[in-house]
Amino acid sequence: MHITLLTRDSYIETIKNSINSSVFKTLWALVDGEKQDVLDAGRKSCGVFTSSILLMFGLIKERHATVSGTIKDMEVSGWFEISEPKIGSVLRWEKKFGNGENNDHIGFYIGDNMAISTNSKERTPIEHHFTYGEEDGKAKRKIVTIYWHKKLDE
Repeated sequence: MHITLLTRDSYIETIKNSINSSVFKTLWALVDGEKQDVLDAGRKSCGVFTSSILLMFGLIKERHATVSGTIKDMEVSGWFEISEPKIGSVLRWEKKFGNGENNDHIGFYIGDNMAISTNSKERTPIEHHFTYGEEDGKAKRKIVTIYWHKKLDE
């Protein structure tokens, strides 16, 4: 028997199966010598969610707690910008004010104008419109960068 793992198909299903999972909710670190959940019980978990899945499939080198750390790793790991989303591409949305600060946001495009990313209210990954819907004909949250990796073409 010969088995060939289908990386792209497994990657997409892992993203979809993450919906409502609390596994990405907490990340403990020492901050100035004190133990702290740097994800604030899931309110700031999009970087660890996205980087964890990318790492699982060998698409980046390490897990990250922040969007900026995830993006830097993606760029040195062969990810590049594309103009239109493809199923499995990584989306980076514009910064938005919430929880007392401007926050970057990152997640995955899954097709049919839908995305999966963590939600600060639900504190888990959720499925949502890839621009969070529209108001007055404009995206509620603009996508600033779409990333793709050639390994996802296989």
